[in-house]
Amino acid sequence: MISTLEKEIAFRYLKTKKKDGFLNVISIFSFIGISLGVAVLIIVMSVMNGFRSELINKIVGFNSHITIQPYDISIDKSKLNNKDLKSISNKMIFSSKGEAMIIHKDYTKGILLRGYSRKDFMKLDLTNNDNFISKTNNLIENNISLGKDLSDSLNLKIGSKIMIMSSSGVQTIIGNLPKQKTFIVNSIFDSGLSDFDQNIAFINIDTLDEFFDLNEKDRNLEIYLKNPTKIKKIKTRIEEIFDNEFVFTWADLNKALFSALKVERNVMFIILSLIIIVAAFNIISGLTIFVKNKTREIAILKSIGVLNKSIAKIFFLVGVIIGTSATLFGIFLGVLFSINIEKLRFFLSEIFNISLFPEEIYFLSKMPSEINLNSIILISLSSILITIIVSIVPALKASKLDPIKSIKYE
Repeated sequence: MISTLEKEIAFRYLKTKKKDGFLNVISIFSFIGISLGVAVLIIVMSVMNGFRSELINKIVGFNSHITIQPYDISIDKSKLNNKDLKSISNKMIFSSKGEAMIIHKDYTKGILLRGYSRKDFMKLDLTNNDNFISKTNNLIENNISLGKDLSDSLNLKIGSKIMIMSSSGVQTIIGNLPKQKTFIVNSIFDSGLSDFDQNIAFINIDTLDEFFDLNEKDRNLEIYLKNPTKIKKIKTRIEEIFDNEFVFTWADLNKALFSALKVERNVMFIILSLIIIVAAFNIISGLTIFVKNKTREIAILKSIGVLNKSIAKIFFLVGVIIGTSATLFGIFLGVLFSINIEKLRFFLSEIFNISLFPEEIYFLSKMPSEINLNSIILISLSSILITIIVSIVPALKASKLDPIKSIKYE
């Protein structure tokens, strides 16, 4: 425990006098360094958390949360009535897919076709937002829904025609030739991710089955969950229900991407923590000089009976107060900047006429930010712990001063 006397002396020492000008400068730089380190860490972690959340929302909004893929026999539809399955799912939709080639004038491009029934296509989140452009709202035979980026690249609009070549062939008198079919652009979607908009298109499921020589047993079951974030636990429950089928989730399809984001976030945390460590070392130098300047006061305190451990506590408390107050101020700055980071980005872009966080690179129209309480607590505890550690050495040095020698040399 820290006594009232120890607290009063520590707070008195924090009020530096004119003769302690150089010491005051070191203390100020220590305070500023730790504050900026904490603030930068919070801002970077908030932006990375926001970017990850936005990416997850767009991926989850475009793809099914869990996909059931049959092996040799079709999916048993009676399992769809399972009570456990109904309790965790919002909707269940059958789909098919196949790889094809778009041919338009002099342009050819590989594309993934996904097939849905007219009714099920309109259940997708993709079709129920303001960015979805449609004339009839139906995915009927020989109609196709293209991504915004792909339609812009090909200069296609609602009602335009496009040739699609299937990967499956048809036997003719001159041999086996790939199937070709003309589709009419029925709708244009905007997923928010260029990779999806450029490489995926939707057609009617019956048309797709005929186009790729598939049948009903080849169709997948897409499950959309009420809570897609708890995907690992739910996947285990789904695998128990569909024990004869292959089960995979949106997280499995994007495992490499999110692993890279996690590694990047951890590395950034370690690198930026060095700012706090470097600033904290200023506390060591500052307290060491402080102890040297207060040699006479320490000797007087010891001569009137103040114990060595009390001396150590006093100087330890000085270092901790500087570090803790700097950490709190850094939290305030970090949270303030994180909340207003998009306004700041827009302001800097306008002032310097530069494009910060370009949409064509990051796939997002604005800089995301998500303040995570756990991250702030971790950063705060790390900063205070570093401050505590670096305050120990000068405090112990102060407690070991010989009062007789100190007064003699004074």
